[in-house]
Amino acid sequence: MSKVYFYYSAMNAGKSTVLLQSSYNYHERGMRTLLFTPVIDTRAGAGRVKSRIGLEAEALVLQADENIFEHVKAAHAAQPVACVLVDEAQFLTRRQVEQLTDIADLLRIPVLCYGLRTDFQANLFPGSAALLALADNLIELKTICHCGRKATMNLRVGPDGRGVKEGAQVEIGGNDRYVAMCRRHFKEALAP
Repeated sequence: MSKVYFYYSAMNAGKSTVLLQSSYNYHERGMRTLLFTPVIDTRAGAGRVKSRIGLEAEALVLQADENIFEHVKAAHAAQPVACVLVDEAQFLTRRQVEQLTDIADLLRIPVLCYGLRTDFQANLFPGSAALLALADNLIELKTICHCGRKATMNLRVGPDGRGVKEGAQVEIGGNDRYVAMCRRHFKEALAP
């Protein structure tokens, strides 16, 4: 039975690196993978998955209203797909996560999703909430706070380097805008 896996973490835990390594492992065995990245994430350019350590690969751009099941079904009919990998899965819609479960259940293709669990206000992203509810396997990728403890929070910082408490849930950025922290230091950074 194929499954849906959700690899989640705070920023800078190496999610994209692990995704690219997983895809490489399939390719090394002569198997085809499909990589997806939501249209909203343009940090590496449209249709690119890129890790901070320099690994990168082309990916299919996923629109918010796109039916990922139908896309994978058509691609699989043309040439077998061994695995579907989704970067920045927190930006998926609930319906798209349901479609990913159909890929695993009906097409019998494993689906590996990688994304943030929570935003800068410690709220679940819609895609993450759906994956936490529907994925077969939940795997936490760990990173560390500056104190050495496990980082579980994503602090958004302003131009002055201070923590930001308010704003839109989605603001694309990297190390220039976000810092992974343990809960204690996250709270301290936002204290008045």
